[in-house]
Amino acid sequence: MPAFRLAPAVAEAFPGARIALVTATGVRGREPWPHTVTALAELEQRLADGTWRPADETDPRIEAWHTAYRAFGTNPRRIRPSVDALGRRLAKRGSLPRINPAVDSYNSVSVRHGLPAGAFDLDRVTGDIGIRYAIGTESFTPLGEPDTVENPKPGEVIYADTTGVLTRHWNHRDAHRTRVTEDSTHIAFVLETLHADRDGDLLKMAADELTGLLAPHAEQTTVHHLTPEQPEATV
Repeated sequence: MPAFRLAPAVAEAFPGARIALVTATGVRGREPWPHTVTALAELEQRLADGTWRPADETDPRIEAWHTAYRAFGTNPRRIRPSVDALGRRLAKRGSLPRINPAVDSYNSVSVRHGLPAGAFDLDRVTGDIGIRYAIGTESFTPLGEPDTVENPKPGEVIYADTTGVLTRHWNHRDAHRTRVTEDSTHIAFVLETLHADRDGDLLKMAADELTGLLAPHAEQTTVHHLTPEQPEATV
């Protein structure tokens, strides 16, 4: 089973970081997920009614990620944190994309709570996963672009296994290799905050909500947390 490790240098630079790892095994991605369908529809209806809007860059939860991106040399208005980009898309179009039930589930939780989220098909991961600074020689193939190979900038925060980069700019974009599909059965989902003192309870709520969406369609779900004080978890 792979381990997730928060590198000491990243932990030192972002002492308030907390990452919830929600792991699901025996996932059945080809059956109906009615609770996820309802969660998405309710968000979109609340947006249409004007009773709710997704967090934008004026919100402290998003602003913190913009500050972090700038700290490792990324312009967050050109390359946006995932939750920022997803919220902007929802606000503009009035709806979220429908990808597959597992992805739709974490997208719903992400925009509802204003927290970045992502996922990896663990059957496509090689070795352990580090959240670390890039050297710059690593390879990354963006989601949906299987013939493209990029190299992260040195000093950029990445998720990486022993083969290559799984996400660039911390949480901007996932890799094609470890993408979650309807046939993925062993999945690790991540939810993140940079201010555990302020948003730790919100992160726990989001992890619980995601677990609730996954549990009816998986044999088992577990939740672990990475922090600077507890920087490693085996999933």
